[in-house]
Amino acid sequence: MLNSRTRWCVTEVDQSKTDELVNSLGLSPLVAGLLVNRGKQDIDEVKNFLHTENVDFHDPFLMDGMDSAVERIKKAIKQQEKILIFGDYDADGVSSTSVMIYTLRELGAEFDYYIPNRFTEGYGPNEAAFRWAQEQGYTLIVTVDTGISAIHEAEVAKEIGIDLIITDHHEPQPELPNTFATINPKKPGCPYPFKGLAGVGVAIKVSHALLGEAPLHLLDIACIGTIADLVPLVDENRLIVKIGIEKLETTSKPGLQALLKVCGLEEKQLSSEHIGFGIGPRVNAAGRLDSADPAVDLFTTSDPEKAEMIAQEIDAMNKERQSLVNGITKEAVEIVESKYPPEKNSVLVIAKEGWNPGVIGIVASRIVEKFYRPTIILSIDPEKGVAKGSARSIAGFDMFENLSECRDILPHFGGHPMAAGMTLQLQYLDTLRERLNRQAEEKLTEEDFSPITSIDLRCSVDDISLDVIEELQALEPFGVDNPKPRFLIDQCRLKEIRRIGSDSKHLKLTLLGERSNLDVIGFHFGEVFEEITPNASISVVGELSINEWNGFRKPQLMLQDIAVKEKQLFDYRGIKNLASRLELLNRSKVQLLSFKEETIRSLSLKDWEDHIIRISEDVSLETLELGGRYLIILDLPSSKDQLKQLMSYGSSAERVYTVFHHEEDHYFNPIPTRDSFKWYYAFLKKQGTFDYKRRAEELAAYKGWQKESVYFMSQVFFELEFVTIDNGVISVTDQPMKRPLTESMTYRRKQEQASLENDLCYSSYRDLKRWFFENEKDAVRFEEAY
Repeated sequence: MLNSRTRWCVTEVDQSKTDELVNSLGLSPLVAGLLVNRGKQDIDEVKNFLHTENVDFHDPFLMDGMDSAVERIKKAIKQQEKILIFGDYDADGVSSTSVMIYTLRELGAEFDYYIPNRFTEGYGPNEAAFRWAQEQGYTLIVTVDTGISAIHEAEVAKEIGIDLIITDHHEPQPELPNTFATINPKKPGCPYPFKGLAGVGVAIKVSHALLGEAPLHLLDIACIGTIADLVPLVDENRLIVKIGIEKLETTSKPGLQALLKVCGLEEKQLSSEHIGFGIGPRVNAAGRLDSADPAVDLFTTSDPEKAEMIAQEIDAMNKERQSLVNGITKEAVEIVESKYPPEKNSVLVIAKEGWNPGVIGIVASRIVEKFYRPTIILSIDPEKGVAKGSARSIAGFDMFENLSECRDILPHFGGHPMAAGMTLQLQYLDTLRERLNRQAEEKLTEEDFSPITSIDLRCSVDDISLDVIEELQALEPFGVDNPKPRFLIDQCRLKEIRRIGSDSKHLKLTLLGERSNLDVIGFHFGEVFEEITPNASISVVGELSINEWNGFRKPQLMLQDIAVKEKQLFDYRGIKNLASRLELLNRSKVQLLSFKEETIRSLSLKDWEDHIIRISEDVSLETLELGGRYLIILDLPSSKDQLKQLMSYGSSAERVYTVFHHEEDHYFNPIPTRDSFKWYYAFLKKQGTFDYKRRAEELAAYKGWQKESVYFMSQVFFELEFVTIDNGVISVTDQPMKRPLTESMTYRRKQEQASLENDLCYSSYRDLKRWFFENEKDAVRFEEAY
């Protein structure tokens, strides 16, 4: 066996609904099944999903508060009031601010923008900033991607005579701010049909309402914030991103052109992955390390030289951010392992002075990946006596809901089920850790702490082709709630398996189908090579792609997980330097079994003595704990029955490795023939006495035998009492009792060992596996495959 790294959750397809889509729309069964499994079963819904050119944006005025907000903004523009756009420092906030800047520019407004500093002001609107705005003569503040929790700041705005319009998408708390207008699709009572917009999506709706038409020319910016904020890429978000990526590929905005260049993406066909893993982190880096203003300036500048300079600056910030994340992650892992081991902590709450608050969200994600526990990483400010934190969660533990139960010690927090941010007094750190652990213990089971891989569809090698993969591309853009499809090919035979890469860290497989084969590439799966037998039936999970090389195109699967469900037999017979090969295995699972004392010395296994069990008559096999272990049989037993008994007690072992080291070769030094025994006995009778130790070599040469054959026959005759032996001299017994050769222990042992060597040492792999698993279901599957 080879256990998968994660729990596989496979969605089973509704065949009748799949067939309906195949017949009605001409889709391939694989794509139709995928759509059905993702809840898209209505034919018109599927058409709209695949052909977004036929879909339009929702009416922005369906959003509660939009009428009042648009009226107030237009009034401010008409009366030349100073408007302040109040944004946020992440990629969504930067994108939202930029969309509003372009919109107000088009409308001829007098405005500026303000993004709080993460380190000196923290998240969201704050009183000091509002009072500064009043002093500067601003009469209207429009927030983007922030403000839904700004209850106190809304009261301050009223007090100082500033109208406040909040546009946000975060989860509203029970009490809403008292504002001129609050626009948030998640606001209770808001009839807007789609609740999943990012902050920039809400900004686009405000822009749409102000301009009178959907601002398609701003979707190159909007798609960046939408993807980076990990909102569901369905409904209107899908439209924003799909159109936005097309616009971004041909954008005329100098800042975006420069950003694409430093990401190495200019003149490339873009995908959501390029934005999520290339552009988004760089935009985020500015606000994580310092001020987000350069990112806004980059998005909104019309000066190519300035754009290139800012893009280079932001790229350098991202490299610095990566270094910071790596260092803090290392420290956080050490704290977890030394103070809060995961086996004793259902939720990890880790804090340290000096950690950069701008990157701790990324660190929290890294810790979740490593330990698969809900995690909060906090940076301690000893002067203020507070800790600022970022949380990331796992399936089954709603972080926002659970933090809501700790409101009394969390004056500032917000977020989503899977992520949140917070600030709290240092004195409550232990209290928060204790409460969240208690809540997790009540809500989570042991299984919840095993990572899950959600699999969209089960398919075969023959279901996959270039045409099918190209058809799958109509489902793009991929992201949250419309992830890149993940497929399971279950129990498939291998044509080839090998390690690749200069350091052999990667794996290449070729799977056998009935009509075609499929290449599988597994980055950082190289160590798995030692854990899969060439004839194994394997199950793989991964994403489909097209390999284009040297003018050729063919399908391939990018490996994400792999398993072997059948019991595996590894053939280590004749292997050189066994000790070094053993080092490639999971040492904690290795169980070496030996029937002979001298084997350990012969194979140089002194360093493995703690893992060796010497099988002898004194060892009670039923007491051995072999479940889930890798049984490595070092040498030959004395009989097949002894080996069968061992395997019956070791049937729960995860794998079996056969070495079968043997010094004496009985198979290639066969038992003398019956005629040889007759001739030798007649010779002894004629001689009367014979010094076989001194003259065996001479006799063997005369007869063309091995010297060992003379020794063997002499011992058999002695055990049958046909002769006596005194100091190497053989004398024939007078009138011995007639007895078969098989009554000699030496003769029987030689027969048994020759038969063992034949079956175990010199048999084919196929026959050896059949011998080991003949009574198990694994053997049935093995035979059916041939």
